Amino acid sequence: MSGAGVVTISASYGAGGDLVGPAVAARLGLVFHDRAIPAQVAGRLGVPLAEAEANDENVARGLWRIVASLGTMPDPMGGVVPVTEQLDERTFRLQTERVVREIADGQGGVVLGRAAALVLGDRPDALHVRLDGPEERRLDAVVARFGRPRDEMRRELRANDAAREGYVRRSYRVDATSPRIYHLVIDSTALPQQTVVDLVVEAARARGIG
Repeated sequence: MSGAGVVTISASYGAGGDLVGPAVAARLGLVFHDRAIPAQVAGRLGVPLAEAEANDENVARGLWRIVASLGTMPDPMGGVVPVTEQLDERTFRLQTERVVREIADGQGGVVLGRAAALVLGDRPDALHVRLDGPEERRLDAVVARFGRPRDEMRRELRANDAAREGYVRRSYRVDATSPRIYHLVIDSTALPQQTVVDLVVEAARARGIG
């Protein structure tokens, strides 16, 4: 484990993970890893970035419909591997896990989502954070941020939460919301964003990160 340390952030929809993550990374002098992860996975699988991003995390099975339509996928050792009926969400997950571990073993950083707390487990150079909050307050946050109808945002919130929690349950047989997975669980709807960032940064530094 030669990396600079890694902070993993799991966030429910509307909890501000995409805002807190970059701010924490900047404070700690680390790279924020979010969009770059599906880009790397897409490259390894020979899937166009736009198509991989469209299926990242939300409906992973959609990615495999795209890959299957291509007929082949690249072999990391060279050449191509024929796509078979067995190509599924698990294959995508394994590639994502590989990227996350390489981040932790290399330059380190702040990783948003991708079940990174479970992938990296009890590494001493990692801090695992969960951002959450009551549904109505998370809904308030996204409505204020995006200005879309509340009923529409509520449906999106519930679908997003269900998709992410379902992915973790299927892949790792655990509840993504369980506090036992994380070192730090914060109700980010009850505190100013800067306070949330401060708490994560302080905890990371206590773990020797940054």
